[in-house]
Order: sequence, then structure tokens, then C-alpha cells
Amino acid sequence: MKREEGITFDNFNYQRGLFATLSGYFVNHQIGGSKKGLENKMKQTEKFRSGYVTIIGEPNVGKSTLLNAILGEKLAIVTPKPQTTRNRITGILTTDNYQIIFLDTPGILRPKYRLQEHLIKAAFAAADDADVILYMIDVKNLPPPEFGILERIKKSGGTLILVINKIDLIPKTTLLPLISSYSQKFDFQEIIPISATQGDGVSDLLDLIVKYIPYGPAYYPEDQLSDLPERFFVAETIREKVFLKTKQEIPYASCVLVDEFKERERGKIYIHATIYVERNSQKGIIIGKGGRTLKEIGQLAREEIETLLQAPVFLNIRVKVKENWRKNERDLKELGYGI
Repeated sequence: MKREEGITFDNFNYQRGLFATLSGYFVNHQIGGSKKGLENKMKQTEKFRSGYVTIIGEPNVGKSTLLNAILGEKLAIVTPKPQTTRNRITGILTTDNYQIIFLDTPGILRPKYRLQEHLIKAAFAAADDADVILYMIDVKNLPPPEFGILERIKKSGGTLILVINKIDLIPKTTLLPLISSYSQKFDFQEIIPISATQGDGVSDLLDLIVKYIPYGPAYYPEDQLSDLPERFFVAETIREKVFLKTKQEIPYASCVLVDEFKERERGKIYIHATIYVERNSQKGIIIGKGGRTLKEIGQLAREEIETLLQAPVFLNIRVKVKENWRKNERDLKELGYGI
């Protein structure tokens, strides 16, 4: 089977935060991100449900953590820093009774540069495709309801569910008044409290989602976890390590592009990637004294990528400067954003 065209995982240890091992094969045909035109290749009963669910909200409310918790796999990278997610991450959950395609989206905020404008557009576009929309909030950092955002996503026509996350961090006695307050402020179809990190309420949320998913055939093979290629997850793994090993503006001024991905003799995979930053000073910080920081980033990334690909990996990472790439439309398109 041809690599890089659909990805499947199993046997994931969620607590350790490692990528799952590959369980099956990479689908031998290109599958798009829209539900239109996708062919069903699975035998289904007339009671089978299938649909799209978009997870949307402000930065750092736990959207990617929720996706990983639902799938039981580390599909989306997660760091303590806000605005980690930059792409629409597709996660596919299939059982005997339903198939749900989850769309994890970048956090919605007031944009300061072109990159953030594109990320917000991607988030709203994902909501427009959804049968169910999960609007997530962080119970420890509750802003006033963003009625502009809520009205915008409600126009998509999907069932709107408010997900109140991180309930493990507050007294349980405060939950009912909080739910009552939000139910009065906006017309949500459902409101459910959860803790994505602890798993509290996640199965209840999933049961609730299934109730609003329409009947229909599966869009993807039953063992497929995402429609994104291997090299996407490789780039994301490297970018996660940049977030974890650097501080302040450096993670946000950096992006990763996989330039080469080849399988060589004896199954060893050669990967060449470039970390782009906006200034020479940032390049120096990522490389570190004597190349120490870049070496740590590469070592952590290579170990996780080998687990992902189930093959030995030679990983070569360079750092280059592309001045003000977050504000330049041409650079954004070249780096995979803005399309």
C-alpha cells in the first residue's frame, strides 16, 4: 500500500502522551476533507449513523485534549501554551453503530497578523461543515460569552452544544449555577460539563453527540483514524517540540516544513525538515549554544516519529529565516497556510 494517504493507529498509551503505533495500512487513494463525494466502502446497517463534529472555541480551552481523549489516541499535539493548533485536525471515530469525523480547530481570537486571520477562517469553515458544533470554554478562565462568535457558528445550522471544560479545577457546587447562567445567556441545544484531561464526562458527551448525528453510511474505512498524511504528523511532532523547548515568542514565530520524506534500504526512513523563524536572533535561540537546543528538539521528535511510523528514522532538521512570514501572504501559502 502507498504511504502517506490515510493514517491508522492503535495501542496508544494516552497517559504517556506518545503517538500510537500504526495498526493497519495507509489508504491507497486520496480522501478529501469534505463529506461530499466520499464513497462508502463499508457494509452498514440501516441504523448506522455518520456525521461531522467541529470542536471550536478560544485558545487553550482544551479542544485538542478533548479530541485525543475521545479517540484514545494522541492525534493533535498538545502543549501548555495557547494557540498551539494551527490546522484543522481530522480525527475519525468508528464503531459498529456510528462513524464520527471530528474537526479540531485553531483557537478563535482577535487576529494580529495574516496567519491568525487564516486560522480563524479555517475554524469557521469547519463549523460550516458540521452536523454538531462543540463550543468549548475553560471553567477557570471564563470570559463573557462571545455572542459574535456564537451567532456566527449558529448560522451554520449544526446542533450547538456548550462544553464546559476543566471542571476538575473547581468545586462541584459551582457547576449548576454556572450551567444555569450560560443557558440563560444563549440558546444552546445542550450544555455538558467535562474534564478532558481526567476523562470525566467525555463518554457522556460522546453519547450526546451520537444522538444528534444523522443516519447514513460511513465516509471512511473503519480502521482509518485521520485523512491527513504522515508528513503532516511528522511536521506537527517537530513543531510540538519547538513549543516545549523554547519560550516567549519563539514558538509562535516558527513553523515546520517537511522537505523530504523517503523510505530507503532496510525500511529506514529519511526525513529532512526545516524550521522557519522570522529573525536571526530567533534562529540562534532554536539552535542553542553549540547546537544543544536543536539537538534536543530533534532527538525528542525522532523518538516519537519512530513510534508513529514503526520504523527507524534518520531526521535532519535545519533552521532558516523567513522574515515576517506570519504577515506575508505569499510566504503563508508557501508554508501551507492560507489555502
